[in-house]
Amino acid sequence: MKILLGSKSPRRQELLRQLDIEFTVVSTDCDESYPASLRAEEIPLYIAKEKAAAYMPQLQADELLITADTIVWLDGEVLGKPKDEAEAGEMLRRLSGKTHQVYTGVCMTTCSKQVSFTDCTDVTFRELKEDETEYYVSHYRPLDKAGAYGIQEWIGLRACTSIRGSYFNVMGLPVHRISSLLSDFQK
Repeated sequence: MKILLGSKSPRRQELLRQLDIEFTVVSTDCDESYPASLRAEEIPLYIAKEKAAAYMPQLQADELLITADTIVWLDGEVLGKPKDEAEAGEMLRRLSGKTHQVYTGVCMTTCSKQVSFTDCTDVTFRELKEDETEYYVSHYRPLDKAGAYGIQEWIGLRACTSIRGSYFNVMGLPVHRISSLLSDFQK
């Protein structure tokens, strides 16, 4: 079966490559808005399914499409990708000294089967100093990341004091679960 990854994220691509899986990146552009009634884990799962639905007309019988979406959830509110550096700084200030959840929704789709799930990881940041926040926002690229940070980057190395759950989920793809499910699709 040919594996397709419906994601432009370089982090998701790298994680899937590290599983030694051959795959092709495809475009699954779709509207990433979601109903206001959705909460926490429902949001990224909804968007992952929408991405799969957008690609379905092109999906061939011998292909498996993997789509995903990640959000940061803090105090009952979603922190998506910041629109600018000011919003990125504000998000990091809100995460400072708190525990938040990172939810990734994944959808694995063939022409005859679809399996979807959400993975959650609790991440705790120590109190951030203002100069750390400013440094990270100005020297890294937080605008393409949910919650304005990459756990694998400078800010994660310095600020993350604990993590409960999958580290790779925080990077955007719970590869441990995908790897387990891939064998089910090969049967």
